[in-house]
Amino acid sequence: MRKFLMAAASVAFASSTIIGAEPASAADGPTLTAVKKRGELICGVHQGRYGFAIADKKGKWKGLDVDVCKAVAAAVLGDGNKVKYIPLGSVQRFPALQSGQVDMLSRTTTITLTRDSALGLNFGPPTFYTGTGFMVRKKLGITKVDQLGGAAICVFPGSTTEKNIAALFKSKGMKMTPVVIENSKELVSAYMAGRCDVLAMDQAGLPGHQQYDAKTPSDHVILDGVYSKEPLAVGVRADDDQWFDITKWVVHALFNAEEWGITQANVDKMKASKDPNVTRLLGATGNLGKKIGLGKSWAYDAIKTVGNYGEVYDRNWGPPLNLARGVNKLWTEGGLMYGFPMK
Repeated sequence: MRKFLMAAASVAFASSTIIGAEPASAADGPTLTAVKKRGELICGVHQGRYGFAIADKKGKWKGLDVDVCKAVAAAVLGDGNKVKYIPLGSVQRFPALQSGQVDMLSRTTTITLTRDSALGLNFGPPTFYTGTGFMVRKKLGITKVDQLGGAAICVFPGSTTEKNIAALFKSKGMKMTPVVIENSKELVSAYMAGRCDVLAMDQAGLPGHQQYDAKTPSDHVILDGVYSKEPLAVGVRADDDQWFDITKWVVHALFNAEEWGITQANVDKMKASKDPNVTRLLGATGNLGKKIGLGKSWAYDAIKTVGNYGEVYDRNWGPPLNLARGVNKLWTEGGLMYGFPMK
């Protein structure tokens, strides 16, 4: 009986020790190891979509997807400039990630069941919500999608947009002719040159092409309405849970930073905040980074580099595009952006 009680007590003590123990730090997985060794993050981005990823004449990249790459690089390497950007077409992007050509895909990529389950990939929280949209020439007199029957439509191959418009037109009993072009610049140029009547893509991508690629922006009209659900997110290989955690929690850090009033300008001052959520996020107390294989300042470095999510959005979608945030607002403002607890 005494031996039984002693054994039971030992089990109880061991259990309480495990339950109360601080989780061990994460060992470096294959992707984190590779990124640290090369001293550079390789990020797959769009070939050229205003607001998301576009390179200027000097080859400097900017956009929301680019800022996410910078934030991850800052969190991992302490420097948001240590990123190599690989522009990828819609057909190229998944093989590039699967083969290890890129460490992450931050390229206007929609989360779908098939992509999430059959391609060997994992997707983080959506960084942008949009849907299929259409731009037409004003002179055609088209004001709604129901008038697009028989139109020639420029669209990327292998994209959800290509499937969406096929399903949409079939449901409305209309015919259309797809003009499928893989290269982003060539696709937009084909529309501007009149090779097709309509330019179809994620609606959020259209204002930039109207503003910057059209000789006279007012000659083109973006039709009202969004004709699909396109939650865009970072994709990583499914065989590296630690890397998935890192990319996922960097995005959540940007969401939470906006909710808690942490900005690129005040992030140093906020280290002295009386809010434990803020000090924990910025590494002033505790060490959240240790749990995912990063340093204490991982979130601080990300926010110092790109700002919070609201700042990222405004920088890339403010004037002259002036794209309203809509559902991309924080949940506290009626939107869908929701940072998970940082504990």
